[in-house]
Amino acid sequence: MSDTPPLALELRDVRKRFGQTEIIRGIDLAVAPGERIAIIGPNGAGKSTLFNLISGRFAPSSGQIWLHGQRIDGQKPFQIYRRGLARSFQISHLFTQLSVFDNLRCAALWSRGYRYSFWHFLSRLHDANALTATLMAQIGLEKKRDVLALHLTYAEQRALEIGITIAGGAGVVLLDEPTAGMGRSETARFVQLIKEVTQGRTLLVVEHDMGVVFDLADKIAVVVYGEVIAFDTPDKVRANARVQEAYLGCTLADAQTLGHSHAAY
Repeated sequence: MSDTPPLALELRDVRKRFGQTEIIRGIDLAVAPGERIAIIGPNGAGKSTLFNLISGRFAPSSGQIWLHGQRIDGQKPFQIYRRGLARSFQISHLFTQLSVFDNLRCAALWSRGYRYSFWHFLSRLHDANALTATLMAQIGLEKKRDVLALHLTYAEQRALEIGITIAGGAGVVLLDEPTAGMGRSETARFVQLIKEVTQGRTLLVVEHDMGVVFDLADKIAVVVYGEVIAFDTPDKVRANARVQEAYLGCTLADAQTLGHSHAAY
């Protein structure tokens, strides 16, 4: 028996149709544990649809998706989450009327085994409260402990959402456009935060900012019209002629100036 650990995530000929329209056209992808993968591509390439398939929001029309050696295609998002894959979205999903601490604690409770045990007093759940405090420090919001999520800045809300995403202890984390809408200085700080909080985890990120992509990713998967046309290290992808053609004839280093909008799918 091989001692090689299973891939963190594997897609085998994954396809997705909406009616007669095929959006994802036979994607194969193999992600090793601990790798950081950026998924890029022009507007409408299918990047968001791909994330929806991996996280269980959509079921593939055909093909297989494997997480840590277990097949997950067709499972519901909460089932996939419990197997160790968590996702954030382009638009923040927070409990806006709860504090920073309570938002994080809600996410931390499940990972500490409390499930639906409504008979526990939250103040006595010392392990969950300790984990929440640790997460709050990791994302730099310890000084905003009692502030309602509604009153956080945009960048702080995004940081809180990442904290919630990792609170359950997921080994595979999907981040969808994490730096969208941020200025340059905010983006730089946020990339460093992502590196720190995903240390030791497998990361897949959909990102339009090429500076972020080349700073963050070990490998880049380029999706065009529902197909992966390149999957390699940043330097090799940068030099790939098919990739340059997909970005309107420019080099990837210049692509961030094009201002690609979010994918339609």
